[in-house]
Amino acid sequence: MTDILQAIATLVNRPIPNLLDYYRSKSQNRINAVGDALEEYIKDIFADTIDETNLDLKNNKYNQVFSWQGSQNNPPDLIIRNGDALEVKKIGTIGSQIALNSFFPKAKLFSNDLMISSDCRNCETWTAKDLVYAIGVTSHQKLNLLWLIYGDCYAASQEYYTRIKNTIATGISAIDDVNFSQTKELGRVNKVDPLEITYLRIRGMWGIQNPLSAYNYLNLYDANATFQLIAIVKETKYLSFPTVSRNTLEALVSCDRELIINIQNIKSPDNPKQIISAKIINYKMR
Repeated sequence: MTDILQAIATLVNRPIPNLLDYYRSKSQNRINAVGDALEEYIKDIFADTIDETNLDLKNNKYNQVFSWQGSQNNPPDLIIRNGDALEVKKIGTIGSQIALNSFFPKAKLFSNDLMISSDCRNCETWTAKDLVYAIGVTSHQKLNLLWLIYGDCYAASQEYYTRIKNTIATGISAIDDVNFSQTKELGRVNKVDPLEITYLRIRGMWGIQNPLSAYNYLNLYDANATFQLIAIVKETKYLSFPTVSRNTLEALVSCDRELIINIQNIKSPDNPKQIISAKIINYKMR
């Protein structure tokens, strides 16, 4: 089974900042946008298939590594077989906010989440998955910065979000003469007009602050780097990975002075007055 540490080791050994040109040359015209190239790159670093040119062999490896490879309208984008889930986001400027649409921020992904598809729910036997946000900052068809952040380092527990969602739905349903129905989103108001043929769909548009702002107290970003990877993982999670994964990545630190792994305290998403011990993995190209 692959994991985030193996993926980072693959990236350090095979960085590809010029994503679109690389994947256009390899994809037989399947990749035409930098967002598609980013998703392909994330799959490749986790599946260790960056240099695989045979598409059949690459797809076979994808199917071995991932139990779920996403759908157009439902999160997540990837699930590692018997491992973590990944949600890939692309932004065009370094400080842009992260649009999550109807999918509120997740510390973890649960199989009973109404926003995931039944195929995803049944892709393997699972109840909860740790979730990695892979946030790529691109400009001029190149990848400048890649964040790999575990949801429990970034997002609060789900009850903080569901409380707001449920309060809004309850408030709307309490309005006189409103025919309200529950949906996967915030809800729907039916029979708005005299003919009772109009409905109002109420949809949440969630977003979360850019990691650059959320973690500004850590001073992680180097504006002089041509490419940078920043990964944030709870120390307990880091230590749960196989020894071989940790040793492989840590061995690269002594070989490359631009790869640093250290421990820093981050604010708990559930209580900013509390701190969490986290491993920060920082890799730069100049």
